[in-house]
Amino acid sequence: MKVVLQRCKEASVKVDSEIVGEIGQGFMLLVGVTHEDGEAEAAYLAEKIVHLRVFEDESGKMNHSLLDVGGSILSVSQFTLYGDCRKGRRPNFMAAAKGEQAEQVYNRFNELLSEKGVQVETGTFGAMMDVSLINDGPVTLVLEQ
Repeated sequence: MKVVLQRCKEASVKVDSEIVGEIGQGFMLLVGVTHEDGEAEAAYLAEKIVHLRVFEDESGKMNHSLLDVGGSILSVSQFTLYGDCRKGRRPNFMAAAKGEQAEQVYNRFNELLSEKGVQVETGTFGAMMDVSLINDGPVTLVLEQ
């Protein structure tokens, strides 16, 4: 699995001009799934993400986690994270998991985040989405398992 995490002040996702998910302070996650991914990868990344200390404390140091600040997550499936652009001019997406497997792992990942006490909003798997966010920092991290 690969997750691009952006700390945000707010984020939303629209499908067909309708907001299907929105949050205030927290993390905007772009989530990609590859062929070998399953429960173990989803569990590892969910645990890592909710405990990452990337929110400032009173001294301005990144010492607080998402749980500490009561933040939320907007999780959006993103198969293009596994696009290979090394050859030619059109990305190759062979490393991305097929839809059924990817959706199952993505949904389980979101369930695991929710089970940790975090409000999780999502986009619509497989849909064309318009994603908006106000990046905070900016703080952007790439996590892989």
